[in-house]
Amino acid sequence: MQHLVASITSLYKQWKGIEPTLVDLLPQSGSERRYFRLHGKDVSVIGTYGANIPENETFIYFSRQFKEKNLAVPKILAISEDKMFYLQEDFGNISLLNHLEKDGFTDNVYGLFKKSLEALVTLQVNGDEGLDYKTYCLTSTEFGKQAIMADLLYFKYYFLDALRKPYDKQKLIDDFEALSNYLTHTEYKYFMFRDFQSRNIMVTPPSEGLGEAVHFIDYQGGMKGAPQYDVASILWQARAGLPDEWKYSLLEDYMNTLENILGHTIDRKIFQSQYNGYVLLRILQVLGAYGFRGLFERKAQFLTSIPLALRNLRDFFQNQRLGISVPEFKKVLDMCVADEIIQQFTPTQATEQTPLKIKICSFSYRKQLPDDNSGNGGGFVFDCRGILNPGRIDSMKTQTGRDKEVKDFLEQQTKMPEFLNSIFDIVDISVEEYINRGFESLMVSFGCTGGQHRSVYAADAMASHLKNKFKVKIELKHFVQDERNWLNPLPEKK
Repeated sequence: MQHLVASITSLYKQWKGIEPTLVDLLPQSGSERRYFRLHGKDVSVIGTYGANIPENETFIYFSRQFKEKNLAVPKILAISEDKMFYLQEDFGNISLLNHLEKDGFTDNVYGLFKKSLEALVTLQVNGDEGLDYKTYCLTSTEFGKQAIMADLLYFKYYFLDALRKPYDKQKLIDDFEALSNYLTHTEYKYFMFRDFQSRNIMVTPPSEGLGEAVHFIDYQGGMKGAPQYDVASILWQARAGLPDEWKYSLLEDYMNTLENILGHTIDRKIFQSQYNGYVLLRILQVLGAYGFRGLFERKAQFLTSIPLALRNLRDFFQNQRLGISVPEFKKVLDMCVADEIIQQFTPTQATEQTPLKIKICSFSYRKQLPDDNSGNGGGFVFDCRGILNPGRIDSMKTQTGRDKEVKDFLEQQTKMPEFLNSIFDIVDISVEEYINRGFESLMVSFGCTGGQHRSVYAADAMASHLKNKFKVKIELKHFVQDERNWLNPLPEKK
C-alpha cells in the first residue's frame, strides 16, 4: 500500500507543483480499484489506482467526453504515464444513499432522486452523441442479447444453482433466450450507466442559490443500451427500499424529462413493459452478485443482503407483469421467493427480550487470558499471532488496531479478512443457537502478542459483525487499552 500512496502523491505533485498535506485511503468497494483523498491547502482531489488499464482508459475517455458537454461527472485532472493512476475532481463523501439512510423518505430526499433521474436522462441522451463505443467499451459495445444472457446466467450459476432445487435446465435456458430477445428489441438506445444506484450519486451542498447538486461516479462499465435499465437499477435498489408510490412517481418524472429532451412523446405502455423486464433483470443480476460474493467468497455483508434482494423480487412479482410468457422462468422465480428460501438466508435476530449478552475482548498473550465469570466458563479464544504484525513497522508501533494506518495495513496487506470471515462462520452458529435457546452469555476473545494491534482490530470487527447481523447486545473490552478489569472488576474501596 505504501508504494501506491507514494505513486499517487508523486502524481499530485506533478500536477499541483507541491505535495499534498494529507493522503487518506478511502474504503474499498466491490472492485479492485483503490481510491485516495489527497488534501491540499484549499481543495481536495480523488486519486485512483487501477491495475486494469483498459478500464482506466474507458473511465477517463467517458469523463472527458461528458465533461465537455457539462454533464454531471468529475473532471479528470492528471494521469500517470503508465495510466494506472489518475486524479479527478472530488465531490465529497456524501452520497444519495447517505441522505436516504439519514433522513428517510422525506420531500427533500425525493427531490434528490428526481434531480438524479433528470441528470441521468441528460447523461444518457446527450452523452451518447458521438461516443466511441467500439474503441472504449470494456466488453460489448451494446447491451444486447449476449450481455442480457450473461446477467441471467450469472444469476443461475451463482445463486439459483446454489439452492440445489430441481428445475428443468433446458426449458429455463429457452426462457432466458426468449426474454433476451424481447429485451434486446427496444426502440430507445442511449448511453447506459450500467451501475446506476444511489451510492454512485454524490450530493454536494447548495451553492449560489442553486440547491444541492448531484454528480455521478463509477460509470466505466457503461455501454449503449436501453435507458430503462438504469432507471430500474436505482428505483429497485434493494438497500434503498423505495416505497411503491415513489417508484411509480419517479418513473413518471423520468419519462416526462425524457420526452422533453427528445422533443416528442414516447409510447409509455411499451416503455413501461420493457422497463419491467429490466427491473427483473437487474434484481437477478444483483442476486447473482450477492451469491458470488456471499455464498462463494464467504463475505458476510453480502450474505445478509440476500433476503433484501429476495423480498425485492417478491415485491416485483406481486405488483408487476412482464410482456412475455416464460413459464419455467416464472416457476423458478416463484421457488426463489418462497418463504422457506427467504427464511434460509434471513439471520435470527435478537429482540429487547433476548437475554443473550456477548462479551468480546482483546488481550495480550504476555499476560493472563481473560476469565469468564458468567458461571458457564468456556467461550471462544482466537489467536491472531499468525497474522502479520503491524507493530513491527515503525510508523505503527505506538498506534492501535483502531488507527486508520493499522486498519488499512491489516485489511490490505495481511490475511486478516480471510481469518475473520472463517471466525464469523464459526461464531455465528453458536450465536444463532444461543438466541433461539434463550442462553444468557457467550464470550469471544482475541489475543495477540501485545494486545494492541491485531487483537483490537479483530475484536472490533467481531462486535460490528454481530451487531449488524444479529442485533444482539455486546460488551466490548480491550484489556491492554483499559486498565480496569471489565470481567473481574476489583472490589470497590470503602
